[in-house]
Amino acid sequence: MTMPATSGFLRRQAGDRDAVGAATVMATAALMALACLVSLGSGPTGVGLGDLWQYLFADPSVLSQQERVVLEAVRLPRTALAMLVGAGLGVSGALMQGLFRNPLADPGIVGVTSGAALAAVTAIVLGTTILAPVQAFMGNHFVSLMAFAGGLLNTILLYAIATRHGRTSTMALILSGIAIGAMSAAATGLLIFVADDRQLRDITFWSLGSLGGATYTKVGATLPFIVAVLAALPFLARGLDALVLGDAAAYHMGVAVQRVKRVTILAVAAACGASVAVAGSIAFVGIVVPHLLRLAIGPTHRFLLPASAFGGAALLLFADSIARGVAAPAELPIGIVTAILGAPVFLSLLLGKSGRAAMDNLS
Repeated sequence: MTMPATSGFLRRQAGDRDAVGAATVMATAALMALACLVSLGSGPTGVGLGDLWQYLFADPSVLSQQERVVLEAVRLPRTALAMLVGAGLGVSGALMQGLFRNPLADPGIVGVTSGAALAAVTAIVLGTTILAPVQAFMGNHFVSLMAFAGGLLNTILLYAIATRHGRTSTMALILSGIAIGAMSAAATGLLIFVADDRQLRDITFWSLGSLGGATYTKVGATLPFIVAVLAALPFLARGLDALVLGDAAAYHMGVAVQRVKRVTILAVAAACGASVAVAGSIAFVGIVVPHLLRLAIGPTHRFLLPASAFGGAALLLFADSIARGVAAPAELPIGIVTAILGAPVFLSLLLGKSGRAAMDNLS
C-alpha cells in the first residue's frame, strides 16, 4: 500500500533536483551575460558601463570613433577570449571530477597544464636558437601552438601508460599524472636555469596568465576546440552519471565505460589545452567553479556540465575586469586574481564536510 506514495515521493524529489539544476544553469548563464557587459565596460579608457549600454541599446553615436575602435578591436576580442577560456577551464574541471568521482579533482591531473608549461618554456628559451626555424614558420603563435601541442602530447602519453588490455585505470591515471607532472616540472626547471633575463620575464608573464594579447585570431583559434567539447557534453553526461556508481555498475547499465573515459580525457585535453595555450596558466577556475555548483545541483552532469561552462566563463570575465581595473592603467596578471579569489574558497570547501569526504575518497 505504501509503494505508490513512496514512488511519488521519489519522483517529486527527482523533479525538485531537476528544477534546481535547470534554475542554476539559467542563473549561471545570466551571470555570464552580466559579466560580459562588465568586461566590455571595464578598462582605462573612458568607455564605461553607462556609455556601453547606450551604445548597444540606444544611441550608437554616443561613442567617438576612437572609443569604438577600443571597444570593438580591443575589449570585444578580450571578452570573447575570456568567455571561451573560462568555459573551457570550468568544463574541464567538471569532467575530471566526474571521471575520478571526486569533487577535488583538477584538470592538471591528466598532464595538460604541465605539458603545456614545458612546451611553452621550451619555445621561449629555445625559440631563437634550436627552434628558430619552427618559430619563423609559426610566427606570433609559436608559444601558443607549442603549449597546445605539449599539453596534448602529455595527455596522450598519460593515457597510453594508464591503459592496459583495453582498460584505463583511474588510479593509474592519477599516479601516472603525478609522475609525468614531476618530470615535466623538472625539465621546465632546467630550461629556466639556462634562460636569460628577458626569457625569464617572458616565462614569468606566461606562467601567471594573461588575456592582454587577445585578438580575433586567438579567438578563432580557440573557438573550434571549446565548441567541439561543449557539443560533446550531452553525450558524456549520462556516462559520467553512471560512473559515479563504479565501472562495473556503469558497464551493466549499458554504458561504454572505456569510450566515456577516452572521450572525457580527450575533451579535457582539448578544452584545457586550448585555454592554457592562449591565456597561460590560470589556477582554481577548473576546481572551484564545478565544486561550488555541485553543492547546489548535485552530481547530475546533465546540468552540472553546462552550468560549469557558464560559471567558469563568468568567473574569468569578472576576474579579468578586476585585473584591468584594480591597478589601472597597469594590469595585474589574471592568474593572480583567480588565485586570490579561488584559494580562500577552495580552502573553505576543503575544510567543509564535502571536502573531508573527498579527501577520504583520495586516501
